[in-house]
Amino acid sequence: MVGIKDIAKAAGVSVSTVSNVLNGKKNVGEETRERILNICKEMSYYPNTAGKALKSGKSNTILFNFSDFDRSFYLKIINGISDYVNDNEFDLIICTEKSCEKYMRSNLTGGSIILDKKMKDEVLIKIASEHYPIVVLDRVIDNPYIKSVVVNNYDPMREMIQGLVDRGYRHFGFVGGPEQTADNKERYKAFRDVLEENNISFQQKSYFAGDYREKSGYTAAKILLLSQEIPDCLVCANDNMAIGAMKAFRDNGIRVPEDIAVTGFDNCDLAEAMELTTVSIPNYERGYIAARYLIENIRGKRNVEPFKISAKIKWRGSVAVKK
Repeated sequence: MVGIKDIAKAAGVSVSTVSNVLNGKKNVGEETRERILNICKEMSYYPNTAGKALKSGKSNTILFNFSDFDRSFYLKIINGISDYVNDNEFDLIICTEKSCEKYMRSNLTGGSIILDKKMKDEVLIKIASEHYPIVVLDRVIDNPYIKSVVVNNYDPMREMIQGLVDRGYRHFGFVGGPEQTADNKERYKAFRDVLEENNISFQQKSYFAGDYREKSGYTAAKILLLSQEIPDCLVCANDNMAIGAMKAFRDNGIRVPEDIAVTGFDNCDLAEAMELTTVSIPNYERGYIAARYLIENIRGKRNVEPFKISAKIKWRGSVAVKK
């Protein structure tokens, strides 16, 4: 295995000179620097960044934590994070809730982006510090070392529900996500607020609890079909559940939107193909922004004010204008 001594010997310089180049110090001439870097490349030598981090107590690696592999929008978030991280010469590791806490130390990673709801607020508050900033997605934590990047769920959901009312819809069903999540609470509140403002009644029996997965939307639609009153429109708190519901309706001879309209939230990859009316969240940008704020905080530019991302409605064929 090639080591730093081999690089120094091949370049005809001291080990300390090679070390200075690899650590980005300015006390080495440009010609010597280029020669050393080229030799490193030719000899396939890569510095042990983990080892350096352990010695210095600092790391140029950030951690992204999530656990729900069933939801396609995560890939867009990861792409956004990865692009910003690479542009700023940081590394990225991805892990799940069970394993990530042991990596949330300043000598292993410089900071974390947290999306997994299973990572409790109190755990993050305990870990976050001046030397270990954290960015959380989809929740707000009041802490001087934690930045929150959240989607504005309420306003676009309000606009979409009002648009449905304006198109003539009066009888609604709602498929919610996990009830403790902030995004589900905001989306459901916007839904209820618009109905109340338009004097449209909504009975709790028309609320179906889901988990953001397609199967729960399919199950909710199957249960709904057992009732004697099928609503004009089924509003789903995310696209996966809406797509599951649309598949259940199709399997049972129910036409969308002729017999029932369906809406979602997220604008996942399948939404356009399914002609699903939804709210489009810029997930690539969400990841990019989260990585930007985290790296800025790692570099000492403290900014922990919550940042809200706007979202837009995509009206598609799953909704019609009622006669």
